Amino acid sequence: MRQRAMLAEMGVRLWAPQPKAPAAVSEEAPSDQAVAPTPSAAPAPPARARIAPPAGDLAPSSRPAGVEAMDWDALQAAVAGCRACGLCAGRTQAVFGVGSRTAGWMVVGEAPGETEDRLGEPFVGAAGKLLDNMLAAIGLSRQAGDTIESIADGADSTGASGPNGLKRGVYIANVIKCRPPGNRNPLPEEVAQCEPYLRRQVALVRPRIILALGRFAVQSLLNTTEPIGRLRGRVHQYQGVPVIVSYHPAYLLRALPEKAKAWQDLCLALATAQQGADAAAAP
Repeated sequence: MRQRAMLAEMGVRLWAPQPKAPAAVSEEAPSDQAVAPTPSAAPAPPARARIAPPAGDLAPSSRPAGVEAMDWDALQAAVAGCRACGLCAGRTQAVFGVGSRTAGWMVVGEAPGETEDRLGEPFVGAAGKLLDNMLAAIGLSRQAGDTIESIADGADSTGASGPNGLKRGVYIANVIKCRPPGNRNPLPEEVAQCEPYLRRQVALVRPRIILALGRFAVQSLLNTTEPIGRLRGRVHQYQGVPVIVSYHPAYLLRALPEKAKAWQDLCLALATAQQGADAAAAP
């Protein structure tokens, strides 16, 4: 019954074979930039406090130095003021990240869309709602924190909720911090300029596992051009952290039969996190 409830959270109807996805839907569809919230979607969260970039010319310049040694406040300020590529000129604000900064789980997406750019938070709108449901199915929430008290209240080290239904925290960030104009795909040089920021976020969070969602997130973290379909079902590594790859929620909204594969990926991530927790607890 618990497994059925989890699948229902994601909109997957049990384990019945799913019809083949329409040929017109690309497996490597771009991120949620092109997906608008549906009328039935939950109201968008309030806009997050914006950290304004320094006043002055917004022409591209060099990236701030010393990213690899920055703390959270310095890193967020550096991202807000970054002018290392041309994306700074068209953004409303940089989209830094959201969630528990001490979480055992980290989700990495692709690039902000229009709503993310306006609200300053990754994964909002219809794709964000689906992601939240996916995370809830395995006991995670972007609103939850990983405090000593929450662990004592019953949530285990893998992120699964405890007997009292407590959710564990997760940290969510994108590879690209600024919205590409017209919601186009990010360029390789833009991904390269933003990569040190994500690398530092991972180093600060120190997650036990990373869930990479979407082609650009996967290819950036793993430094590969392989499509997601060939990378699924395996445990990869980024800075010594296990990485599980899966489809972006925006793609799943257009290719509903693929939700069953996304569920398999979540199960693999959960099992991998459990193995890591067991190994850490071993004498």
